[in-house]
Parts: sequence; structure tokens; C-alpha cells
Amino acid sequence: MNLSVVILAAGLGTRMKSKRAKVLHRAGGLTLIEQVVATAKQLQPERIVAVVGHQAEQVEAALEGSGVEFAHQAEQKGTADALLSSRDLLANQGGLVLVLYGDVPLLSAGTLQHLIESQKKNGPAATILTTELEDPTGYGRIIADALGNVQAIVEQKAGTLDQLALCRVNSGIYCFQSELLWQYLAEISPHPASGEYYLTDVVEVLHRAGHTVRALDMEEWSELLGINTRLELAACDRVFRDRKVREMMLAGVTIEKPETVTIDNGVEIGEDTLIEPFAQLLGKTKIGKDCRIGASSIIQDSELADGVDVGPFTMIAASRADAGAHLGPYARIRMNTHIERDAFVGNFVELKKTRLGAGAKAQHLAYLGDADIGEKVNIGAGTITCNYDGHEKHATKIGAGAFVGSNSTLVAPVEVGEGSYIGAASIITKHVPADSLAVGRAHQVVKEGWAATRREQRKASPKP
Repeated sequence: MNLSVVILAAGLGTRMKSKRAKVLHRAGGLTLIEQVVATAKQLQPERIVAVVGHQAEQVEAALEGSGVEFAHQAEQKGTADALLSSRDLLANQGGLVLVLYGDVPLLSAGTLQHLIESQKKNGPAATILTTELEDPTGYGRIIADALGNVQAIVEQKAGTLDQLALCRVNSGIYCFQSELLWQYLAEISPHPASGEYYLTDVVEVLHRAGHTVRALDMEEWSELLGINTRLELAACDRVFRDRKVREMMLAGVTIEKPETVTIDNGVEIGEDTLIEPFAQLLGKTKIGKDCRIGASSIIQDSELADGVDVGPFTMIAASRADAGAHLGPYARIRMNTHIERDAFVGNFVELKKTRLGAGAKAQHLAYLGDADIGEKVNIGAGTITCNYDGHEKHATKIGAGAFVGSNSTLVAPVEVGEGSYIGAASIITKHVPADSLAVGRAHQVVKEGWAATRREQRKASPKP
């Protein structure tokens, strides 16, 4: 049976108090709408349609390349009107229509699959996901007959005392027979007070027409958390983080003080890797087996092969490190840098758009930008590549086996040949041939007795 998923994501989200659309706020490393789409894709539907309105262009941009189609709700006239906006895309699709919300990201694919299977098995016009709450205040109550068929959903403001005493509530998540949904959705009348069309009213419309609507209770009510405020956003983020940490530990990753560690949804980590406290693994980062990620390190959109050691307080972004590389502590690696096998990057070393060859070392206090550094090169402490002339960036190339002495300045564009030596404290502005020694510094001048003479002069001429 065909399955289509409609995600309602057109709302303003005024309670978030933000100029950004609510569904574009982030939790678990993705925007809320991306989280919902990721879950929907696990159900393998034929089509996913997002109904957009407020900041539609930005929402569509966030989902670019996801395969999601878009329907537009021109005016904010309620959830039923929003769903109706997708009819032209889906009316001929047939099968089932699952309705989700762009600001309810915690629903698991397992829960939704259970809802779909219940709809297929029992064949009602619709099945509603419901749950029982000790305090149902604010939720729509499920009104059912003796057989358990849902007759209506009564909102908090419209309920009688007896109705409001009910604890079974509507989640807002529905699975419909497509044909009946599109036939009866347009029969919903606007709410007298707000003028909006509420999707909850479709249950009563279907019931009056003689169709059955069933309810499916779920135990884990926390999956139904909707995001309306920054407090709820933070709570949602914690749930995603806890889920991901649990997933990683069950997959063989050691995480020290897991409550302090941040791991985005799309991160992959190999077995027997150790994650120390307060580490952040973000974006599409991939980490191999037997790695160590030091305390308070931040790794974003990067790839680390097996056996990479990352010292504490190291920052890595959009870069990769091959097997056995050692990075940090207190290193910064960014912008498509490639650290090759068994290379060493030490404390207070920054690499930008640089290749550091296999077995090469930059152990202390260096800046290497726009550089190609060969195998087993030694970069001395205090070395910098001067890659920017005020207008353009230029490259530095250092051949395999070269030795760059401490406190050297390499003014790009410049090449240092294989096996060559650069004397400490040199300023190199010209190419250095292979197997050469280059020293670019002024000759040392020693004036004996100068300091004593100066002190005597100062005593003879004291300041006023």
C-alpha cells in the first residue's frame, strides 16, 4: 500500500520569540524539520511533502537535495488548511497519508511504523496516535464510544468538565486513507473565534459520515514533545543527545562522563574509540576505530581514520586525518587540511588548507597555511608560512625530509626542496634547492661592554 508523508511546517512559531522560523531552529545537530524528514525517510514512503509558508525559501533551502516536495500555504489558516494545500500533489497517489509536524521531531520511526501497521491491519478511515497523561491540561481530549472508536477530539477551551476529566489526549499525528481524507477534509468549517480550519475536526466529520476512526495508544509520551519555546527546544536537544550517546556506547564506543559530551545525529564512530569529557562531535564527522578524542575537543564535518589520537582542547573542522596521526593538544586544524599517516601536530599549532605528509612533525607553536608539506618534514617551533600578501593567498611547498629550524618565516610563494635545511630564525623569500642549507638572517653583532657603558650614562643623566 502506497504511503505518503505530509509534514506541516508553515507556522510562524511566535512563542519561540525569534526572527527565524521555528522549524529552522536546531536540536541534535539538525534543524527540527531535518530531524522530522530523517525519521520520515526511515518509513520508506513513496513521497514526502512539506507544507511551507513562513520563511518558505529558507525552509526549502534547508531541505535541498533531500527529495522532499513542497506545498505552499499562502495564509496561516490552520492545520486543516495546511494539509489541504498538499492535496494537488497527493490526491491521485492513493494508499495512506501520514501527517507529521515540523516542530515535533522526537517521534521514532518505530512508533510511526506501528501506527501505519495498525491502520493497514484494521482498515479504518484514520488512526490517531494517542497517549494518556496524568495532567492532560492543554491537550485535545479523545472522545470515544464503548467500542473504542473515536467520535471527536475536544480542545481544552471547548471541553465540558466531564470531557476535560479525560486523560487520553490527541497527539496530532494521524494516518489516513488517502481517498477519504481528500474527500472530507474540505468539509471542515472555520472555527468561529479564530476563523481557522482545525485538522482535529476531520475526526467528527468522518464519524458523522459513518466512517470509523481508531486510536492507537503509545507508552512513550515524551516522543510527542512539541517545540514552542527555547526551554522546550533545549529539552528536545537533550533527548537527541542522550539517544545518540546511548547508541554509540551500545555500538562499542567508550564515552567518559556521557552527560557532558555532545554528538550530532549524523556522526559515525568506530569501535573501541574513547571520547573524553566535554568533547563535541558535530555535523557529518566520521571517526574510525581505536581513536582517542581528548577532553573539550571540537570536531566538525571531519574524517579521522583508525587509531588517530586527538589531544584535549583541539579544534578540527572540514579536514581529515589518516591512521595513526597525533593531533594536539591545543591544536587548530581547518579548511580542508589533510594530516597524513603517523604525522604529528602539537600544541598551539594551526593548519589551514594544508597537507602535512606522512610522518611529518609540527610539534610546537606554528602556523602553516596554504602549504604542501612532504613526508617526514620537521617544522620547528615558531615557524609560520606567510600566505597572504594583503590581496591574495599564496602557497608554500616543502619537500620530503626537509628540516625547518625554529622561528622560521617562509614568505609565499616559495618552495623548499627535498632534504634541505632552513637555519633557525631565517626569513626565506626565495626558492631553496634540494639538499641545501638556507640561512636568511642578519649577522650577529656583539659589542662588548655596551651594556655597562649604557648603565653609567643613565646614572649620569637621571630623568627629571
